[in-house]
Amino acid sequence: MTVWDQLVGQRPVIGGLAAAASTGHGMTHAWLFTGPPGSGRSNAAVAFAAALQCERGGCGECHDCRTVLAGSHADVGIVRTQRLSIGVDQVRDLVRRSALAPAGRRWQILVVEDADRLTDQAFNALLKAIEEPTERTVWMLCAPTVEDVLPTIRSRCRLVTLTTPAPADVAAFLERAVGAAPTLAAYAARASQGHIGRARALAADEATRNRRRDVVALPARLRSLGAAMTAAGLLNETTKTEAEAITTELDARERADLDAAYGVVERGRKPREYAPARAALEREQKARAKRRHLDVVDRALTDLVSVYRDAVAVALGSGAELVNTELAEDVETLAEELGAEGCLRRIDVVFAAREQMLEFNVPVMLALESMMVGLLPDAERAGAAPRRW
Repeated sequence: MTVWDQLVGQRPVIGGLAAAASTGHGMTHAWLFTGPPGSGRSNAAVAFAAALQCERGGCGECHDCRTVLAGSHADVGIVRTQRLSIGVDQVRDLVRRSALAPAGRRWQILVVEDADRLTDQAFNALLKAIEEPTERTVWMLCAPTVEDVLPTIRSRCRLVTLTTPAPADVAAFLERAVGAAPTLAAYAARASQGHIGRARALAADEATRNRRRDVVALPARLRSLGAAMTAAGLLNETTKTEAEAITTELDARERADLDAAYGVVERGRKPREYAPARAALEREQKARAKRRHLDVVDRALTDLVSVYRDAVAVALGSGAELVNTELAEDVETLAEELGAEGCLRRIDVVFAAREQMLEFNVPVMLALESMMVGLLPDAERAGAAPRRW
């Protein structure tokens, strides 16, 4: 077992990072890990951090490797956020830490997951630290694409590009790491479209599989304006329920920790400082819940797009393997009714709804209703459009 075992289908990347960690070949002070969602860019950065701290280049068994992977190493700082953005104050704290000498003999490493969420002020605060690093400091930024990072930042980083893992690699990983049966592993690998976290959830949780089946069944049911409104409400409630299931336990634990820290549980009274701290925590939890809901909606839209992608493949007779083989009959019907061009237009509709929610802060329900109307058959959509006098 090594620190690289959790990276699926990334052999060229592993080779380059392992060489930098063990021999110093290609080593630099700033790295930018990019790749599609679920490709493992954050896992790659953390694995590389472990390899840099390890005397054996990432054995996976020593104290340094285990503490880095667990997130408790004294010389590895990892910034994760569930909020919509990473602010300047959080980055300034990180910059101050980067100026310190490492407690151990090797590196002071700062990993920023979701660097695409850095505000402009945060990027500017980070720039000087990356331009003038201390001798034993290493920065690792993670983002979907290089365009998500300011040019002044990315020009000073060595780029590491991860790719979407092949279904066979994902299925083999699920069988090995999760103990999934071969048939279930193959389904999860295909349905996740190479997203490792999503594949794990599909392989391990029947409720997650059922929610996905409900989503991918929607295109075949969109036959009227009423059906479109019902589908929007169903998708909104389904994703909200899934998001709440993820955050509820964490929220309760954080509130309990806060109460314990201020002695509310033991003394039965609340000190003056408690109310502002509780209000700040609730704001943080509310922002996290919103982001989590958007993330879950985003995954659902990816599943929705996969149906129309399959229909395009069938309409063009490409012979490509379907993502949703269990919906082959529905896919063939969509291909026949809409054609390749009509399916591509509906993919654009889904992407437009995604942009409205993630970039322009349009309420989820409003964006989903507009999207579902756009997915209706042409005749029904024309009937749903407002009249012009």
